[in-house]
Amino acid sequence: MDRRGCDQYNQIPSAYVPRSTVATVIAYVDGFNLYHGLRDKYRRRYLWLDLEHLVRRLRPNDQIVAVRYFTALVRDEPAALARQRTYLDALSIHGSGTVEVVLGRYQSKTVACRQCGNVWTSYEEKETDVNIAVAVVADAAATASDIALIISADSDLCPAIRTARSLNPGRGMIAAFPPRRSSFEIRSLIRGAFTIAAVDLRNSLLPDTVRDPTTGRVYKRPGKWPSAASSLGRPSDRRRIDPGQAP
Repeated sequence: MDRRGCDQYNQIPSAYVPRSTVATVIAYVDGFNLYHGLRDKYRRRYLWLDLEHLVRRLRPNDQIVAVRYFTALVRDEPAALARQRTYLDALSIHGSGTVEVVLGRYQSKTVACRQCGNVWTSYEEKETDVNIAVAVVADAAATASDIALIISADSDLCPAIRTARSLNPGRGMIAAFPPRRSSFEIRSLIRGAFTIAAVDLRNSLLPDTVRDPTTGRVYKRPGKWPSAASSLGRPSDRRRIDPGQAP
């Protein structure tokens, strides 16, 4: 489901957090940070990623309450936008329904070369880091889960991490960095921050074809993104990076 803004965080905690002796987890996925980390290290190999399954692999003994995925729709690239929409739709309907897509936006700006005078349009992602920060703080204040799992290495989130911890000191916080992304500032706030291993990514891909059980509509893995069968990494990729190890 697409969520524009953060009004969904006004829910009463008891309405959506089951009572259980098992620790509850809400994951906050920085789509921009994750996407570029995956592209930098693995190209398009792991873009067809099942976020719910990945979070369950990272926290196998906990109860996953929600996986909040923060991103923005691509602008002025129809083919890329089509792939992104296919992925978002497949992600939303696959699994147990814990994934929530929170959309920010891209803002255009005109850039000019000082030397040659050429002018072009560039885009900056807006609202994503703000939306993540608001969600982390609001969920901490509402005691929405026992643990916050932050999948990002964006140090701009540090003020939100500090505020959330001051509001709810008892809420556990875990940081999982995307490939080739790290943050000394986040490591200083969250001890044991770790980099997501290739083995967890490789074993957390969506099926090549995802069917909507309600409408019957089929969403297929984009042709530019390698299939699960071709995503086998090298033997050296098949180990889990220990918590605290640099990426």
